Amino acid sequence: MTRTEQNSEHILHVYFTRYSSWGVRVALILDYFQIPHTKNSYGWNPAVAPPARLSGGLLPVLQPDPTDAGFLIGDSLAISEFLAEQNPQLHLWPKDPKLRALARTAAAQMHSGFSTIRNTYHTNFLGRYTGKIPINEAAAKEIQQMVQLWSKARANTKRRLQELGEEDEGFLFGAFSIADAFFWPVLWRFRSYQLPLTGISEDGLKWVVKVWNDPIIKKHSHDFFKQAQNPLTIVEKYENIFRENPEIEYSQFSEDWTFNPAEA
Repeated sequence: MTRTEQNSEHILHVYFTRYSSWGVRVALILDYFQIPHTKNSYGWNPAVAPPARLSGGLLPVLQPDPTDAGFLIGDSLAISEFLAEQNPQLHLWPKDPKLRALARTAAAQMHSGFSTIRNTYHTNFLGRYTGKIPINEAAAKEIQQMVQLWSKARANTKRRLQELGEEDEGFLFGAFSIADAFFWPVLWRFRSYQLPLTGISEDGLKWVVKVWNDPIIKKHSHDFFKQAQNPLTIVEKYENIFRENPEIEYSQFSEDWTFNPAEA
């Protein structure tokens, strides 16, 4: 049995988002911009597995029309672009052409890059690792690239919005956009694995604080704790991935956790 959240219009087929960085991007975009949808959630347990018609199990998949089961859009970036095209009044990308181009560039970098971070530090929103977390040279390089990307994005955005005389809401490119949705899941990895934010700019750190304290994102996060109450959502290979390393302890974050920038 799958978990279904009713709202009408689009149907989002997604793996339980507590482990899915790909799926949660789209789920957050739909929620943040209040785009009507139904969310069907699946897992790796055969009892909650997605039907084979959904791209052979590769999720997320968006079914734009609930009456047309043959029209399916796969891939989080493709889905996001479709939603942006269908809802131009919502400005899923920045309104300014320059910032829009920069935001698309950043999202594409996240979508196709940072493979060492992805493959070493698996997505697990609730998971918390403490101790001597291994960070090899390739991972350290990508962590620095990530921090620099956030810092540069905020610097460019701040400067551009000042030129335009427009309000800066503090997200990567001003107002919340697809770009923030694409980078939010990697913030989980920084939190879960205690990855360093060394070298991040003051404005970059303010963005991190902004994201972790945004009321819509915090509300969205509560769903991961609800998912955890269902044992069918558990994916053992993403739980305690360093279990054979006695220098690393594994636990889970509490629902009332808050980000402390002084500890970054």
